[in-house]
Amino acid sequence: MTHEGTRLDTRTLPVGGIPLRDVKEFIPFVNAIRLQESFTARAERRALAWLAERLPSWVNSDHLTIVGFVAMFLAGASYALARANRVGLILATIFLALNWFGDSLDGTLARLRNRQRPRYGFYVDHMIDTVGGLFLMGGLAISGIVDWRIALGMFIVFLMLSVEVYLAAYTLGTFRLSFAKFGPTEIRILLALGNAALWFYPDARIFGFSFRFFDVCGIVAIAGMALMLIISTICNTVKLYRAETLR
Repeated sequence: MTHEGTRLDTRTLPVGGIPLRDVKEFIPFVNAIRLQESFTARAERRALAWLAERLPSWVNSDHLTIVGFVAMFLAGASYALARANRVGLILATIFLALNWFGDSLDGTLARLRNRQRPRYGFYVDHMIDTVGGLFLMGGLAISGIVDWRIALGMFIVFLMLSVEVYLAAYTLGTFRLSFAKFGPTEIRILLALGNAALWFYPDARIFGFSFRFFDVCGIVAIAGMALMLIISTICNTVKLYRAETLR
């Protein structure tokens, strides 16, 4: 999902908290600046705006959110199916595309129609991303096309990087959707290309060695996300330290 990143202007809560209906007035949200600088960002924004303008009025952002979530579950299930039948690779690619449609378009539609719900969108968005990531990595682990330990490693580093992004949105007011020109859309494209490679070359090995294609790609993904996490953590820590240096 691409609902706007959001941060809270926190205040001291009374004992026992406050009624949910009063949260909006008591704790106003401040929209974080969205940083989307991936390779496909410009073309994707145009495509999403074009699609959003042509969706029928009865379709709303909740419908698209559900489509994206179900598609991610089915993509994971398709990878699991690929263990027994290579058709699962084709199905996984189709559902990854459908996930892009729902996951990327829901926020665009809400903004276009001025029907934004920042608290709801922010919370549901990232919970679905987390559960969806579990489905996808779980399916890859079951598929046998990647070692389950590598799939687990990718999921763990993904969670750690997500936590860093959410904390930066809260403390710095910037919500980063891409790192080193790579974002969710680029990841989907790479997965689709990997599926195509395995469809045509099911026994593909890297440089003729015994390393499987998806294993090597998974290790590279872990290393890349870990590097992004380290660099972003250091940079943001320095920014916060300089902003709040005690005199």
